[in-house]
Amino acid sequence: MFFNCILMALRELRANLLRTGLTTLGIIIGVAAVVIVVTITSGVSSQLLNDISSRGHNSLRLDAKMSRTGPTARATPFKIDDADAIAREVPMLEAVAPMASAYLLFTAGDRNYETEIVGSTLPYLKIRQWEIGRGRAFSEAEARRGAPLCVLGDTVREQLFGQQNPVGATVRSGSFTCEVVGVFAKRESSALTNDINDLIFMPILGLQRRLQGNDNVRRVWASVANTEALDPAKEAIAKVMRERRGLKEGEKDDFEVTDVRELVETVSSTMRLMSMGISGVAAISLIVGGIGIMNVMLVAVTERTREIGIRLAIGAQARDVAMQFLVESSVLSIAGGLVGALIGIGASYMICGAIGVPFVLGGDVIAMAFGVPAAIGIIFGFFPALRAARLDPIEALRFE
Repeated sequence: MFFNCILMALRELRANLLRTGLTTLGIIIGVAAVVIVVTITSGVSSQLLNDISSRGHNSLRLDAKMSRTGPTARATPFKIDDADAIAREVPMLEAVAPMASAYLLFTAGDRNYETEIVGSTLPYLKIRQWEIGRGRAFSEAEARRGAPLCVLGDTVREQLFGQQNPVGATVRSGSFTCEVVGVFAKRESSALTNDINDLIFMPILGLQRRLQGNDNVRRVWASVANTEALDPAKEAIAKVMRERRGLKEGEKDDFEVTDVRELVETVSSTMRLMSMGISGVAAISLIVGGIGIMNVMLVAVTERTREIGIRLAIGAQARDVAMQFLVESSVLSIAGGLVGALIGIGASYMICGAIGVPFVLGGDVIAMAFGVPAAIGIIFGFFPALRAARLDPIEALRFE
């Protein structure tokens, strides 16, 4: 019975192809829009998570919070001694590195380029997973005396030196000059995040003395051996910093310790909210499509009143008539959903390729492409089906 209903529904839809196409247009647009939004959002989210994870696996970041106790917002900076205390008193940490930075315009020959110069210690390379591609990094002895030596990111190397080997050359910013001793190996970076290769790395003492003019540390990086140690390490770092900053019991921290998991969760939740919001707007088209299906099915009931009367007169049950129209509305809606899903998948594949993010097609997208249109077909086809089932056979046979 059900199979026969499907065959009859397909026959009726094929008999009015233009009307069928126009009726399903709302469903097609709605499903295609939702598929595109969900797929692209998944690809962007995946790319962002990969970028974040690749910039410091199992890493912790200590930042100063802004305080508003005074007339202006301010943050109490860290010192190198704070990083030394953390390394000394938190044994589960693999590496600890204080960091200071500045954005400056650098010159090499006749080329200029503005970039970030990062001052830190050698453990920073391990924490942030940097590898030397050419030359070398500065030594511990050079770091202790704050030697004016630097390692270039690949983007800076390309901007200032082109295809030349910069090792042994110098870069300058105002009166500050720095000898290039190495170049970092190029790392993959997407258009969704800042170019990770766009930096200059030098000893933190050299940056503080020659560029910054003070001994402030903007951030402290640390790393652990595995993710299980992240939470204990965060608690231990917070305890050390509360003691060093003289915070009493009950006082709020004027610093924040975060890890990669929190950044990943923040990105994931943000992308989920964006996807839900945009999908909600696209779902309006599905509702409009459902209303269109209900309207067409009501017209179909009117057009086929005599047919319904004949079926009821020769013994068909009201539920059989209702089933026929419910199946027709569902097939009409599912057909639109299938076309919309194919259009959405094709469009999202091209868009993902154009913006450089992975194409992630989840099973939930496929389920939605069939489940949502089927539900719309049943919901909006119920009233026309009920109207058809309640027709009086005698009155239906008299209908002209």
